[in-house]
Amino acid sequence: MGKALAAWLMVAGAAVASPVTGPREAVESAIVRVLSVIEDGEVNGKAVTDRRAEVRRIARELFDYDEITRRTLSRHWSQRTADEQAEFVALFSDLLERSYVSRIEAYAGEKIAFVGEVIDGGFATVRSKVVTQRRTETVLDYRMHVREGRWRVYDVLIDGVSFVSTYRSQFDRVIQAESYGALVERLRKRNFESAVAERKKL
Repeated sequence: MGKALAAWLMVAGAAVASPVTGPREAVESAIVRVLSVIEDGEVNGKAVTDRRAEVRRIARELFDYDEITRRTLSRHWSQRTADEQAEFVALFSDLLERSYVSRIEAYAGEKIAFVGEVIDGGFATVRSKVVTQRRTETVLDYRMHVREGRWRVYDVLIDGVSFVSTYRSQFDRVIQAESYGALVERLRKRNFESAVAERKKL
């Protein structure tokens, strides 16, 4: 390997490993923007016409849905075709976005504190907690990695319970007891029912 190429690879590697925005700042900024949309209907002082769509847009910037899906399907991921993988990412992303919106809406008005971050190379954990008006606490740990030059979330621990592990167990049970196709149909049905329920609220 030539010296010039080796030097270029070192610079490129450093750029990937060191995004301009740190992991804590990435999470905190996204949460602040989401709460601004939910509570005030605006982002950076500008009114938002479709709050849920804007929250989902912000969530797509923060969460690495491809990685979350791959980790959730685990050993079943490699058994799927490229088209099946793409379809499952879309279905699961829709489910996760709706779940995320609902959870953040529930936290609106509560105190969200970011209490630290731990960085280990291209991986990091951002620690936060939600303190309710009743003084109860929910600990949220965001597990992140660097992808495409940005810190992205690939798992969330809620009071120590992994979001990915929980879904992985559920999905594996369905695939083992029934089939992969049955799991896909369940996701389609759940997303459809959720979309209908959302429209009724509007």
